[in-house]
Amino acid sequence: MYQITAKGPREAIEPAWDALAWADPSPAGAVDAKEDGRHAWRLDAYAETADDAEACKAMILETSPSLNPVIEALEDRDWVTLSLEGLPPVEAGRFIVAGSHALAKSAPGKTPILIEAGPAFGTGHHGTTLGCLLGFEEVLKLARPQKVLDVGTGSGVLAIAAIKAGAKRAWGTEIDADSVRVANENAAKNHVANAFHTFETGGGMNTTIRGDGPYDLVFANILFRPLVGLAPTIAGLSAPGGHVILSGLLSHQEPLVREAYASRGLGLIHRVRKDGWSSLVFERMR
Repeated sequence: MYQITAKGPREAIEPAWDALAWADPSPAGAVDAKEDGRHAWRLDAYAETADDAEACKAMILETSPSLNPVIEALEDRDWVTLSLEGLPPVEAGRFIVAGSHALAKSAPGKTPILIEAGPAFGTGHHGTTLGCLLGFEEVLKLARPQKVLDVGTGSGVLAIAAIKAGAKRAWGTEIDADSVRVANENAAKNHVANAFHTFETGGGMNTTIRGDGPYDLVFANILFRPLVGLAPTIAGLSAPGGHVILSGLLSHQEPLVREAYASRGLGLIHRVRKDGWSSLVFERMR
């Protein structure tokens, strides 16, 4: 495993991250960008082979020549698991998200969500997942969603939170087979498998999901471009008076996302910003 790291201003980091994340196929198995101090950002990409690592470096330099990406060979270990083993629990309103190593020590009175280390995104530590959970807290002040759709569910943490807050049913979607498996396993571990199931499907959803709509609440914690591209689908699956929580966008990308959803009858009612990422809560007009 190889880690490719670059530091610089957001104006240089963002296009490099975008290029790696959207390449098809991408030499990077995973890509992350986040604030790294005042007026500084950091890009981390991970590649399986030395050739892929060099390809990542070349893409970064081609997109943002001012950056100086560095390649580091990592020990052959399960870095996803190891990086999560020591993570503290995450508290977001009424919820606490943690692995079994920490959940037993969790704060009393909180709704526990068990998410173990694994290949699917969504432990609550990332600004987007945390932002969605905090946005969901705002929705719960206004309504009690009964039918939920979680687009790009990852670990399933958001859908699981919705069921534990009273939703009767939740569907998840994922384009990655491993994430589908992990989300369904997490549903079982959290004793909500009877109410939550994830399907492997793309942006067009599937007949089950479309036939079960509209939904009282739709989560979509994905990326900026698909958020905009899926606006017609997500709006069409949202019930009048229902809510939509979007994340996976950087704070300066908010205006385009707001415009895409406002034009389809969804008004912004709340915003959460964490670590440079935005989570937006919309309500659909009745």
